[in-house]
Amino acid sequence: MSPLLAVEGLSLAVAGAPVLRGVDLTVASGEVHGLVGESGAGKSMLARAVLGLLPQSARVTAGRIRFEALDLLALPGPARRELMGRAIALIPQDPMTALNPGYTIGTQMARFLRLRGGLRRDTARVRSLELLEHVRMREPRRVAGLYPHELSGGMRQRVLIAMAFALEPKLIVADEPTTALDVTVQREILRLIRDLQRERRCSVLFVTHDLGVVAKLCTRVSVIYAGVIWEHAATAELLERPRHAYTRALLAAMPRWDRPGEAVQPVPAALTASLAAEAHLLDAPAR
Repeated sequence: MSPLLAVEGLSLAVAGAPVLRGVDLTVASGEVHGLVGESGAGKSMLARAVLGLLPQSARVTAGRIRFEALDLLALPGPARRELMGRAIALIPQDPMTALNPGYTIGTQMARFLRLRGGLRRDTARVRSLELLEHVRMREPRRVAGLYPHELSGGMRQRVLIAMAFALEPKLIVADEPTTALDVTVQREILRLIRDLQRERRCSVLFVTHDLGVVAKLCTRVSVIYAGVIWEHAATAELLERPRHAYTRALLAAMPRWDRPGEAVQPVPAALTASLAAEAHLLDAPAR
């Protein structure tokens, strides 16, 4: 069976500087695929390429992004935007900046449902309340009348999750959606995403720097550094038998609840320098 999403040999530069180098990644239907790496590794830029939200200075220099039968990079702008929210949706990293501070939650949700879902005004309002209930928001009618700054970080993230799942897209890109939340709220948000994904049977590309999150949520995982995917594996296999030295270093840098006395080891600078040098060698043919 063909994958829902297939990134094939994708190379991308921002202001002339290579950011992604020959990336291959697939997401199957119904799969939660983790994309894990350090800050600056290229994971969020890959997510933006899938979503069509690249900065103006970004340029794809090689490769394709296929979504079902569509080559996303070959689509004209209006056709690409038509997919967003309907077939492909985003759960962003920062729920405070993703919501408009000048409008109430209910107004923003209803406007999204009218513009992207084609619902009538009154139907969109009712559907907004239903969606808030579905993400386990307490007092949804009261919340709909509040402004983003009047909600906690976890509540704002629930609103964005409700909007991402609202039109039942086939693929959701979750770009580190728990980074700004405390540990207790993170657990609730991860459980919510997992439950909605299973209920809707959609696929999720989950971008994170946290292998602990990957262990809880993801079916498969890809490890990225310096714009290169160094290892793909089923999550259990990667956690138990990592093949690449960088993956082993990431695991050693992660605190383990089952080994409370074990020291956490930082990723060796010599290893990252070696990987960066190896990655730069991939730039030579494109010059």
